[in-house]
This record gives sequence, structure tokens and C-alpha cells, in this order.
Amino acid sequence: MTQNVIDLDHLSSMTGGDIELAREVLEIFKHQCEIWGRMLDADAPCEQWADAAHSIKGAAKSIGAMDLGEACGQAETRGREGDVPKAEAGVLISQIKDRMIEVSEALAQVEHQLSMSEAFKES
Repeated sequence: MTQNVIDLDHLSSMTGGDIELAREVLEIFKHQCEIWGRMLDADAPCEQWADAAHSIKGAAKSIGAMDLGEACGQAETRGREGDVPKAEAGVLISQIKDRMIEVSEALAQVEHQLSMSEAFKES
């Protein structure tokens, strides 16, 4: 499942195979999602949730969570067009949040794999 949600080859490439750097990047990603995720609100102005989607998109792509990045890109594009009906905004935001949940669940497995890799390196 993890490989379909988070591209580990991409993460490794972005971090030069450095396990500690990968952990740090994942922590930054989680922090970005926590901060910007609060701004994903269909009742908010389009600009607000489009900005949030943009920021989450960048964080997602940095760890190889391409489906999340794609959902964010779609919401960002539509939000920047403006005048988005609340129902449509709700669907776009729900798609992002669904992908965020998938990534969050996959992160536990990735972090476990990183800790096992670290343990192997130390032995």
C-alpha cells in the first residue's frame, strides 16, 4: 500500500538516501499538513483554501505523495479561478482530506521502514 501512496524511490532521491534527512522531511510534511489543513474549509474564501492546497501540494510532492499532490493541484487551480460554489469546494477539499488520511496512514509504515533501516545500519 505504501508504495502506491508514497513513492519511496522519490523520497529517497529527494533525501539522497539519508535516513535522518528523510525523517526530517516527513516531520516537516506532517507539520505543513497540520498547519495548512486547518485552512481547508469550504466556507472560507476560495483564496484561503487554494493557498492551503498549494502549500500542501508542495509538501506532498516533496515526499512522493503524488495522488495528494494531484488532488491539491486540482483544488488550487479551481480555487484560483474564484466563484466556486460551496458544494464544489466541499468536494475538492474532501478529496484532499481523503488523500491526507491515506498519506498519514502510510507514513506510519514508512517511518517503521526507516527505523528498521537505521537499526540495520547500526548492527
